[in-house]
Amino acid sequence: MIPNKVEICGVNTSKLPVLTNSKMRELLSKIKSGEKQAREEMIQGNLRLVLSVIQRFNNRGENVDDLFQVGCIGLMKAIDNFDLSQNVKFSTYAVPMIIGEIRRYLRDNNPIRVSRSLRDIAYKALQVRDALTSKNGQEPTIAEIASVLNIDREEIVFALDAIQEPISLFEPIYHDGGDPIFVMDQISDDKDLDNQWLEGISIREAMSRLNDREKEILKMRFFDGRTQMEVAEEIGISQAQVSRLEKTALKNIRRYIGEERTKE
Repeated sequence: MIPNKVEICGVNTSKLPVLTNSKMRELLSKIKSGEKQAREEMIQGNLRLVLSVIQRFNNRGENVDDLFQVGCIGLMKAIDNFDLSQNVKFSTYAVPMIIGEIRRYLRDNNPIRVSRSLRDIAYKALQVRDALTSKNGQEPTIAEIASVLNIDREEIVFALDAIQEPISLFEPIYHDGGDPIFVMDQISDDKDLDNQWLEGISIREAMSRLNDREKEILKMRFFDGRTQMEVAEEIGISQAQVSRLEKTALKNIRRYIGEERTKE
């Protein structure tokens, strides 16, 4: 986890300003008019957002400074392309832009993810998975697939992850026609003081209603930034089972939040 006060790319995070939504809209309006100082202030006021996002990628072994710089590129793109006429908070718009920029960077700078040999392994693994599922009546574990192919389990995980469309960190959990609420906005780590600025309702009560396995999967997926394949390997079930459990947990959270919103 990134400390609350760190020096990254020459920026002391303890001195970063905190902008209200109204202040950000004011700055964005000035930016549209060509005021460079407003753009700089907007960037500085949202560096915490970049830091929050890159924490989800900490377990990939990438240089934090590099991820921070790439995240800042995504932030600047969000600032330049934000539409003030839309009823959406800037952070809601910016988060997927930042994540997208980081994912492109990781894809382009990680040859193993895009190599032909890795894709070949992935497709062979899928064939074995289907064959074993048909034979045994249940999906095999990663270890079972690796045994058939005589390939390391870790390589199977990397290969399947390379062709897998990741579940978005900005999966909507509530949308009433206005500003959507995303999983990333709502599931925050209490130990991370830099995330306290995130606005929205608490889902602690909704989380408490989930079973232990669902809680564990959501923690690994959204706190630790793991892929479904990595979670499956860690807890010893199939990727499809992880996907089903994750969707069920998110559905229950959506339902609870919807019920609470109806009461307000």
